[in-house]
Amino acid sequence: MEEQPTLRIVLDDATAQGQYINFANIIHSPSEFVIDLGRIVPGQTDVKIYSRVIMAPLHAKQLLEALAHNISLFEEKFGEIRLDPGQPAAAGGEQSN
Repeated sequence: MEEQPTLRIVLDDATAQGQYINFANIIHSPSEFVIDLGRIVPGQTDVKIYSRVIMAPLHAKQLLEALAHNISLFEEKFGEIRLDPGQPAAAGGEQSN
């Protein structure tokens, strides 16, 4: 079996600072998923989008599995993440184009 190369993740200073995100909107077509990540500020009606990620369906599913795995590890260590019944589980929703 061929050994996977070690990946080196490179971040410039601005990207390394990150952005606080509390909004995601996902749209998809047969060939790609588009994920817009942004921030809603209380009292405002505009959502500022900080990043748009476009990926193949395979990579979207791999991201879903990686998030599920990491949430499981987090909850084992820190306890269950409870969804507030007054808030939607995810901002944005299923859309296709």
